[in-house]
Amino acid sequence: MLSGHKGYASSCQYVPNKDADLITSSGDQTCVLWDMTTGQRVSVFSGESPSGHTADVLRYHWISRSMHRIYLFLVHLTQQLVCGIAAKVLELSVHIRPKGRCEHCKIFPDGQRFGTGSDDGACRLFDVRTGMSSRSTISNTMMVVYQQNSIGFSISGRLLFVGYSNGDCYVWGTSLAKVVLNLGSLQNSHNGRISCLGLSADGSALCTGCWDIDLKVRFPPDLTMVITR
Repeated sequence: MLSGHKGYASSCQYVPNKDADLITSSGDQTCVLWDMTTGQRVSVFSGESPSGHTADVLRYHWISRSMHRIYLFLVHLTQQLVCGIAAKVLELSVHIRPKGRCEHCKIFPDGQRFGTGSDDGACRLFDVRTGMSSRSTISNTMMVVYQQNSIGFSISGRLLFVGYSNGDCYVWGTSLAKVVLNLGSLQNSHNGRISCLGLSADGSALCTGCWDIDLKVRFPPDLTMVITR
């Protein structure tokens, strides 16, 4: 048993290729790196540190760059993101200030940036190195704001896929913050809230999951072939 958090555990994941390393996030405003061979905490991110979280930590994503492991932590309520660089135990506090709760974050394929999605219907891109916004806010001001349930980048990083609560899945061009395609407008699209989405490792297929109990797989370049499983 791992004991150390002072609040509920919101997520837990093993570090890829490191079976002895587990990271947990919690409602106690911290993330913890555990050594599973000893059951002891190796590092504690945020919480009591001056630049730490001031609200529940919901989930995290990680990337590997050079010899350093970089963890991106997503928090709740305060609209704040904290990047913890494990090798140096540094923290970068990023205030994104959306009009709604920040619910999702994904690492950009180049490892230098990350994207966020919030309840205000907008996605934002940030530079990990500076904490500053690196692109214009990605949002469609012409449509009713629907909650975002999942986001993901294409392999090249030129496209951002965003699943919404009304069943739409917008494909955004990240360089110009323009809509390329709405997959929800295609034939045989979802009939309910999109709950998750993911791309294959080689970027050749996009899978979306929905409350209509269907999974649909779309294949580039035209993304018009839909398979329901």
